[in-house]
Amino acid sequence: MSYFICPVCKKNLIEYENKFSCENNHCFDKAKQGYVNLLMSQQSSQKRHGDDKLMVKSRRDFLNKGFYSKLCDEICNAIDSIKNESYILFDIGCGEGYYTSHIKNKCNIDCVYGIDISKNALQYAGKAEKSIKYAVASAYQLPFSDNSANILINIFAPCAYNEFHRVLKDDGYLVKVVPLSEHLWELKKAIYDEPYKNKPEIKNDDLFTLVESRELKYNITLTTNEDIYNLFTMTPYYYKTSKQDAEKLFQLETLATTVHFAIEIYKAVP
Repeated sequence: MSYFICPVCKKNLIEYENKFSCENNHCFDKAKQGYVNLLMSQQSSQKRHGDDKLMVKSRRDFLNKGFYSKLCDEICNAIDSIKNESYILFDIGCGEGYYTSHIKNKCNIDCVYGIDISKNALQYAGKAEKSIKYAVASAYQLPFSDNSANILINIFAPCAYNEFHRVLKDDGYLVKVVPLSEHLWELKKAIYDEPYKNKPEIKNDDLFTLVESRELKYNITLTTNEDIYNLFTMTPYYYKTSKQDAEKLFQLETLATTVHFAIEIYKAVP
């Protein structure tokens, strides 16, 4: 038995060597990279398919150089502060699995699942860490049963708070990472004539109560144009920036910029 449910009939999916199947014989084959596609056709026609190949590759190459390792460590510290000896963790919007795999190994978690709407991202994630169960799925229709996870993590990804609350246990936690006001400020200044600061929303309503917010701010120095380009193209700025402004970065060989995050811990309201 897995913690995935069938997107057709909502019955539990059983994992076999090369597929997942439910009691009603709905079958979903595993891709050669190890993930399973649980995104129904009507869902995928209504929503974009997530990060493309360029964004995924850029983020993988950038993160693998350790520029966000301090953030990863702080996320692990936040999880260690709330976890017990045995628990289940779902990464919603896991991308290529950088944070997912680090958290699993550093926090010593046996049961970890990751979902993302991007097949491109999961092709990397599934190959990199075979012990994590990955699926193509939407955060707005999670392929998990009610009250099944102890912890959800959501790192720079879309939030579906009703779904998050549904799949969390009554005493479950949501660990969310968002960019704060100074994040990538120098990168923005290098591109835009009038850069703007981020204005993150803190969620605190009938579904979740904010327990703690940890701020993390430090500087990174990129010493090659490749690293600068990877940072830019792994962000949404790449797709919202004019060609003329984007070309300003190609003239840079070094860039020192601020990274500024909040790691927010929420407790689900029973």
